[in-house]
Amino acid sequence: MTVTPYHRGDLPDALVRAAIELLDEDGGASGLSLRAAARRAGVSAAAPYRHFSDRTSLLSAVAAVGYRELVTTLEGAHPAPEAPGDLADIAVAYVQFALARPALFRVMFAEPCHPADAERQGAADEIEGYLQTLVQRAIPSADPAAMATAVWALVHGLAFLHLDGKYAGSSTPDLRARIRGVVHATLGPHRERSPQPQEPTRC
Repeated sequence: MTVTPYHRGDLPDALVRAAIELLDEDGGASGLSLRAAARRAGVSAAAPYRHFSDRTSLLSAVAAVGYRELVTTLEGAHPAPEAPGDLADIAVAYVQFALARPALFRVMFAEPCHPADAERQGAADEIEGYLQTLVQRAIPSADPAAMATAVWALVHGLAFLHLDGKYAGSSTPDLRARIRGVVHATLGPHRERSPQPQEPTRC
């Protein structure tokens, strides 16, 4: 077990990093607690309460980091989309992020959050603004807020279908082809025939 280094004055960040390490290792948030994060960071069990009132507060801080990491990932997939088809690369990156960091992704979108956490709200606003900017570039004729919500809902749904095993056993090429096909089919004209997505595994 690695120990997240703690430097005096940096305890909140150290605890958040420790929590993310635990999420990535364990694959779920059920065992994550302030005590577990403190143990990983190498501080006393009481130390986290100076900065986080409860587990939900810690998870909100973790989610804020996750949102910003997600935006960075999506920007790297296609920095300047100019057409609806360009959004397919970003959609693939979104789903791959979810599959690579499943526990963090679920904390970001499926765990309770602290309503007064300004950092988390700011990070959520950042990703929403980023998606609206994408839509304005790629689909300038659309209402940016409405289309950003529609695109996000589409890709987010695909991410959870994969996370929940509805496409169990898919290879990376299959995953990319499926997501690109769905995005092309949903967002309109494209220069070549879109690959057809496979039917999900029902369970």
